[in-house]
Amino acid sequence: MKVEFENLALKYIDPEMYEFLQQKIKLSRAERINYLNKMISPIKDDLEKQGFRIEVEGRAKHLFSIYNKMRNKNKTFEDIHDLYGIRVIVDTERVAECFAVYGFITQKYPPIPQHFKDYISIPKHNGYQSLHSAIIGPKGYVVELQIRTTRMHEFAELGVAAHWRYKEKISKDDASIDSFLRWARELIKDADSAASFMEGFKLNLYHDEIYVFTPKGDMKTMPASATPIDFAYAIHSEIGNGCIGAKVNGKIVRLNAQLKSGDRVEIITSKNQKPKSDWLKFVVTHRARLKIRSAINEERRLQIEKGRSMWEKLLSGGKKLFSDNDIIRQSKKYGIRTPADFFSALASQQINGEEIFERVSNARKEPSEVGGKASSSEAMQVESYLQQARQDQEAPVSKKDDVVIAGMTNIAYAYAKCCQPVPGDDVIGFVTAEGLVKIHRKNCLNVSNENLLKSERIVSVAWNRKVETDFLAGIKIVGEDRIGITNQITAVISKFDTNIRSISLHARDGMFVGTLMVYVRNIEKLATLMEKLKKVQGIFTVERLIS
Repeated sequence: MKVEFENLALKYIDPEMYEFLQQKIKLSRAERINYLNKMISPIKDDLEKQGFRIEVEGRAKHLFSIYNKMRNKNKTFEDIHDLYGIRVIVDTERVAECFAVYGFITQKYPPIPQHFKDYISIPKHNGYQSLHSAIIGPKGYVVELQIRTTRMHEFAELGVAAHWRYKEKISKDDASIDSFLRWARELIKDADSAASFMEGFKLNLYHDEIYVFTPKGDMKTMPASATPIDFAYAIHSEIGNGCIGAKVNGKIVRLNAQLKSGDRVEIITSKNQKPKSDWLKFVVTHRARLKIRSAINEERRLQIEKGRSMWEKLLSGGKKLFSDNDIIRQSKKYGIRTPADFFSALASQQINGEEIFERVSNARKEPSEVGGKASSSEAMQVESYLQQARQDQEAPVSKKDDVVIAGMTNIAYAYAKCCQPVPGDDVIGFVTAEGLVKIHRKNCLNVSNENLLKSERIVSVAWNRKVETDFLAGIKIVGEDRIGITNQITAVISKFDTNIRSISLHARDGMFVGTLMVYVRNIEKLATLMEKLKKVQGIFTVERLIS
């Protein structure tokens, strides 16, 4: 009756928390009690077969009790590990039997090492004694485990009075029992003896190995410093290849976070994810390295096939009219060295297939012009354009240019949308066939090729020192998907006195990826804004969009 009233009270006191806890726990209290009963029965049978005289109790924490613990101890739901509880009361005077019982139980149900507390060796300040731990039960549920003697249980339930009542019952044997208890406590306190005694019962953790658990409670042995990526590949290569995030003990962590023994790891995957070469910098298992390299190589193979198919569609009748040497000769300015590089670049849109097709076709028709006339004609075209611009300089203009191109202003220009340069960026200009100078960041994928930078169409560009224009810049954010995160992001931008053009957030399995398009005056302002965004709780990475 008490439980029902308390849960009903919570429903009206804090209806949102009531609904939250119901969704989190999923099972009703009756179902959880049934779960514990099914777990208790084999535990009791096994221990009695070993000669232990025991009582086993089960407890399923109700909603109001969980609510109180979260509020009073300032814990999150993921920090509550005693939703299910089993208490084993050993009818014995030998403290060592508690450890033996612990050993038998944890042979069947893996323990979580960091939750082991020995209040027998070191009682609480009020004299409370018991072994506390947490084990992984059926279906992967975490179950709190308490083991104590009958005397310890009476003391825990009734306090000091129970202790003296116990002493009265055995008054004739006071001296011998007290002597035994002193001996038992000294034995457990003794570092060497305790370590030796517990070796067979506690989880044996080596410095070079850790033990982590899947959400279903399956244990995985991993090398020290293993990361969620290593764990994902230990489960299955497809899980590893699709990994976009991880939850450790219910909390989202970075993919390069180091796991610890007892961690409960949940891998978040996406069908659109592919292994990153950066993963090779922090994974520690041979299996993970092998699978990552294999996936990257397979992705490149598929890219090459896709690029080859795209190229063949450009060829009339689907016939190969040009040799590989023809292709490479006309693609060198893009850093292309092999046919495989060419097809891969074509598939990833790093190069324009139609442009290469035209170059190869023209080279076949007029091979003599490839090395001399074509390049000199291009240079003459750019020089003619710049000469006309110098003449235009003599006419006064009212517009103040943001940039100086080839030492001049009043030249028709536009900012490349692919890389969105802002004042302070290292920039260059590219003279288009229409006579317009497109301004790119030097690290833009479309102009960063070494040979392209030597092209006659490239002109120098410098920023005007007094730019009075706001520029559009893109920012990519990855973080934890939680209530209020969008408001916090927009609040930072608003306080920074920056206008937002657009904001796009896509959430999945507790994580989000967002793209912000904001207006900034220069690179310094952009860098400062990004630093402020990094300080928002739950934000993992903040990067500028390259293209």
